[in-house]
Amino acid sequence: MSWANPEYFWLLILIPFYLGYVIWKHFFKKRASITFSSTAIFDNIPGNYKAKLIWLTPLLYSAAFTLLVTAAARPQLQNTTVEESVEGIDIMLSIDISSSMLAEDLQPNRLIAAKEIAADFIDVRRNDRIGIGVFARESFTVVPPTVDHNLAKQMLETVDLGMVRDGTAIGVGIATAINRLRDSSAESRVIILLTDGMNNAGEIDPITAGELAATFGIRVYTLGVGSRGTAPYPIDDPVFGRRYQNVEVNIDEEMLQQIATQTGGQYFRATTTEELSEIYDVIDQLETSEIEEILYRDYEDRYSLWLLPGIILLITGFLNERWVTGSPLFEL
Repeated sequence: MSWANPEYFWLLILIPFYLGYVIWKHFFKKRASITFSSTAIFDNIPGNYKAKLIWLTPLLYSAAFTLLVTAAARPQLQNTTVEESVEGIDIMLSIDISSSMLAEDLQPNRLIAAKEIAADFIDVRRNDRIGIGVFARESFTVVPPTVDHNLAKQMLETVDLGMVRDGTAIGVGIATAINRLRDSSAESRVIILLTDGMNNAGEIDPITAGELAATFGIRVYTLGVGSRGTAPYPIDDPVFGRRYQNVEVNIDEEMLQQIATQTGGQYFRATTTEELSEIYDVIDQLETSEIEEILYRDYEDRYSLWLLPGIILLITGFLNERWVTGSPLFEL
């Protein structure tokens, strides 16, 4: 509730003066007597009861004046409508699916952890178009940037090793993601590249791919996943069944750092599943969608809720005064 003319409330300070005058007039001003007309409606009511009804008149007038002043202040009900204009971000998730992603230093393994946390990231980016690409020795797009996040997560579940030949072509993975974002009309375009190794395949150098991304104004966040030192890697032996072998973890952090820096992104290292989840949370905070809010306000006058009762009390007070004093309703 708001008020269009709140200055009218200053008139309420007149009420104490009015009541003070009524008290002074009744108790201190010398009066000869109070007479009642023989035609008064209350002739049959005892005189002391009539005297009590006299005090009802100033109370009715005061209440009526309060309501009328409130109506004059124009109480209004404010209805506010907010219209949001969202400028989302186009994001490509580029995920390494080389055989080393089976290592279990991240639980249950690097690939499954990467997919699960990427799915959570998709859920929180409601205003963005998100696409998914994978790379090993070759690279391809699983799903282009889309606002259909259910579709993106469904396609993410299908990602697995063996979709392309084994190897790690980081430059090709970046180039495939660039190809999906270069014609985007979004103000902000981002690649999140996740890998656990060093570039050992592909015809495109990763640094050159990073320079190309910078040329198109695309930021690249690079994520290196894997423990430091060695990691348990499962091997299926036809005789003894599954066993584990510790393999050395080699991530070209210097190269990933350079790619991120030259595109305006950042490099992160995740040695556990929890750290990987926290990295996605950081990226979520760094890449915020631009939301423009337009406010529409509509005011509905509610003065009638006070005006009508005020008029009724005013008329009631007037009639009470006339009836109790025995005065005619109207004098010519």
